[in-house]
Amino acid sequence: MTELVAGAFTSGRAVDLVLAVLALEALLLLAFAGRRRADLLLALLPGLFLLLAVRAALAGAGWQVVAACLAAALPAHLADLWRRLRRAAAEGSGRRPA
Repeated sequence: MTELVAGAFTSGRAVDLVLAVLALEALLLLAFAGRRRADLLLALLPGLFLLLAVRAALAGAGWQVVAACLAAALPAHLADLWRRLRRAAAEGSGRRPA
């Protein structure tokens, strides 16, 4: 059993399971989140890129692939943060959030 779990982590298969759960979560958000689903999906994007970076590193991909995934996580995170701050400012001022 230990070898099976160790193999799942060293090959990156454990990350594949987490990615599948993330995909299921995204589908559920699309189905049930209503108007705020774009915000919720944007919140998942940085985590997706970080998981892809871990998956690439565990699978032995080159450093360029890992770096690209990590680099993509930053603008995704900043976009999510910007939308959250903009929404909070709009709600605080009494305006309708975009």
